[in-house]
Amino acid sequence: MQNNFKIFFTYLQLIARFFIKKDMYYVYNGKKIHYRFINGRSFCPIILLHGWGCDCTIFNNMVKYFPHKSFLTIDFPPFGKSDKNIEDWNIFTYVGMLMSLCQHLSIEKCDILGHSFGGRVAIILSAVKRSLVQSCILVDSAGMKPRFNIKVKAKVLKYKLYKKLGKNTENFGSRDYLALPQNMRKVFSSVVNTYLEEYARKMSVKTLIVWGENDKDTPIYMAKRLNKLIKDSKLSVINDSGHFSFIERPIEFYRLANEFWEG
Repeated sequence: MQNNFKIFFTYLQLIARFFIKKDMYYVYNGKKIHYRFINGRSFCPIILLHGWGCDCTIFNNMVKYFPHKSFLTIDFPPFGKSDKNIEDWNIFTYVGMLMSLCQHLSIEKCDILGHSFGGRVAIILSAVKRSLVQSCILVDSAGMKPRFNIKVKAKVLKYKLYKKLGKNTENFGSRDYLALPQNMRKVFSSVVNTYLEEYARKMSVKTLIVWGENDKDTPIYMAKRLNKLIKDSKLSVINDSGHFSFIERPIEFYRLANEFWEG
């Protein structure tokens, strides 16, 4: 009986591959969110969460490598084909949007893979919605409080002084911050200044942490901190790679991901 059910469910998935629309939209709090099912719709997909400034197409090569798996990809606004004007959002709005989308799609279980900013969403979701997330891969994830060296501290003091004196402070900030329009800078500042150590500590799902050895955006000490905070997590460091380790060393990353998903 159980085998017949598995055969029937597999048959339904094969049919879905031909009929499911690839590009779809979901409206959350009045904002249009673009998402895609790849390799057919599944009630337990792998949800891929991209980093800040990217969109879901960054995972195109990854999903081609796993044609037997079902993926759900999302364009986090204001990127890709999703709405651009989200000036009142914060990191928890993104998490709420993803939870709402899963409910809309009747997804009760999923695996999560989050890169950089996407890792922030994955950490919070895995901590607060344990019934939904059955496993999590964090790739060069953001969310840990950075160590402020003397150079950074000096820049912060200079910014505060300029602001106090009424001088122009528009050129202060990271490349990602300066590349944003004015109405999005508040969102970005809110996101990067929300630290997630407490949420990482609450994670209990099966977790793999993958990091580029030479990552400058989220340095390796952040990976080690996550590994220490997340119970029973595993850390794998990919040599000769940086913040986009899954793109720079794809074969090694795919091997690690496949072993994790199939293990």
